[in-house]
Amino acid sequence: MPNSSSISEFLLLPLADTRQLQLLHFWLFLGIYLAALLGNSLIIAAVACDQRLHTPMYFFLLNLALLDLGCISTTLPKAMANALWDTRAISYAGCAAQVFFFVFFISAEFSLLTIMSYDRYVAICKPLHYGTLMDSRACATMAAAAWGAGVLYSLLHTASTFSLPLCQGNVVNQFFCEIPQILKLSCSGSYLREVVLLIFSVSLCFGCFVFIVVSYVQIFMAVLRMPSEQGWHKAFSTCLPHLAVVSLFISTAFFALLKPFSVSSPFMDLILAVLYSVVPPTLNPLIYSMRNQEAKDAVRKLITKCISLAVKCPSF
Repeated sequence: MPNSSSISEFLLLPLADTRQLQLLHFWLFLGIYLAALLGNSLIIAAVACDQRLHTPMYFFLLNLALLDLGCISTTLPKAMANALWDTRAISYAGCAAQVFFFVFFISAEFSLLTIMSYDRYVAICKPLHYGTLMDSRACATMAAAAWGAGVLYSLLHTASTFSLPLCQGNVVNQFFCEIPQILKLSCSGSYLREVVLLIFSVSLCFGCFVFIVVSYVQIFMAVLRMPSEQGWHKAFSTCLPHLAVVSLFISTAFFALLKPFSVSSPFMDLILAVLYSVVPPTLNPLIYSMRNQEAKDAVRKLITKCISLAVKCPSF
């Protein structure tokens, strides 16, 4: 049996058995990827260009869009290339890089979603202190902390995973390099350290989840005490998109991680991986642009401006 020192590449899970289905999956993933690129790029451009959106909430939304772009760009391009060229191979270094960047973007995104819940809590429950607690320096510090925590967290997991001896071959039963699937290739008993680290990670995620829940309990209690329906509408218009994004992120990730072993299969693992790695980055811009009137107006204004510039641009 090969060990980790003799493995130069891994073999990923093929998306289909026939060439026609492989090409179909390529075009499907390409459409999803382009939709995610377009949606998140529009959010980034709208927040950067519209002076009205230079507020803490939209600053964090810009960071969220950047993380979504990074997350989906870590997995889908390689899957599309494998489907297009009818191959399964990914180099050892490429697999390690995929693990590092995927864990980095996912962990940083969850940290940022936790920070965004605190931002909404301060804005609604402590509006008189909002300018002080959420000034530009505080926002930059919190965003940097989310990105930095993602880097450290990812370095820890990547180093722990790829320091394990691999005795079960090099076939990864997933369309990208995923830590649980790599652990299945490790020698018996050698993965306990990473399992302990994963349990610790789940505990941290649960702590963030509790923080988000407590924040929204306080938010809803404050909203219900508001005398006017206009205040209700304004509060919910900024909170519901974030709550929807958090629910989508947590539900897909937790279902993928906590599914019973009895229902585990390559096809089921593939579907769940698509749910938590592809669906949230694609739908997040749509959720924010549909439920938030300011974001919707900024995106519409940006698209109109781009179309007008394209019409005025002379053709060659």
